[in-house]
Amino acid sequence: MTTSFDFEKPIADLQQQIEKVKQIAEKTKVDMSGTLTELDQQLAAAKEQIYSNLTGWQKVQISRHPERPYTLQYIEMMCENFVELHGDRTVKDDKAIVGGFASIGGQTVMVIGHQKGTNTKLRQYRNFGMANPEGYRKALRLMKLAEKFNKPVVTLIDTPGAFPGLEAEERGQGEAIARNLLEMSVLRVPVICVVIGEGASGGALGIGIGDKVLMLEHSWYSVISPENCSAILWRTWDYKERAAECLKLTGDDMLKNGLIDGIIPEPMGGAHQDPVWMAETLKNRILGDLKELKAKDIDTVVNERIEKFCAMGVVVEG
Repeated sequence: MTTSFDFEKPIADLQQQIEKVKQIAEKTKVDMSGTLTELDQQLAAAKEQIYSNLTGWQKVQISRHPERPYTLQYIEMMCENFVELHGDRTVKDDKAIVGGFASIGGQTVMVIGHQKGTNTKLRQYRNFGMANPEGYRKALRLMKLAEKFNKPVVTLIDTPGAFPGLEAEERGQGEAIARNLLEMSVLRVPVICVVIGEGASGGALGIGIGDKVLMLEHSWYSVISPENCSAILWRTWDYKERAAECLKLTGDDMLKNGLIDGIIPEPMGGAHQDPVWMAETLKNRILGDLKELKAKDIDTVVNERIEKFCAMGVVVEG
């Protein structure tokens, strides 16, 4: 059964009507093509109306859809010859971050991303996509390996945040993320970062410093989730919709504020509606950006990356 949200109820109702009409037509052998055509037109209009006017909170909901593709699914659909690499060589292998060498369109890249589970057991196994320090240290190890062999880095971001447990802080969660920010800013290979779902706080930023930072149409990227923002400001989750609007966390907001480099369109209703199309669109965008970046001298690429992030948040008065 497909999951739907409250704001998608008009769409779900029309889909149910279409299914009932089809069943009646099959059972009675009566030609219902005229009714079906009319309902299909209403369905298309409803989808256009709803998905063209999504609020920030509604986009957050779509980004969390349980059927939305995760990193390993994108790797399977976009890449060939993926070889997963494990461990940070210090503590353990963090299952919330996956990575390894792969081929995209004939080009070898290091692909790294957050991985959420597809069912309850796997969500626990992947820690709901919330990485510990060793996850970020594994990611950095793989990036330095890519740099050693002069291969571009592609990161896929989808996390509700870095794991906030006491043991994570004891092992240096903040230092691990800060180290990644430093090292990624001067990594001497092209780096492309894509927010494919949730992009929350330092957990996302830990693999989010790149020459091209992109967002899928129905993803979000912010210093804090709407629920936690609401809990801090109003001591309750009841204002999460208002918080989502205030945080300016959608792709449109982020692009307007100069914090990302582009938005990748999704199928009508979200990436889960057509994962194959979404993966092909993402693949083509990555290949196009890699071609552009590889045409530049690496010193130019690194300097432009540093200048881009240094310019964020700068306000000139006068």
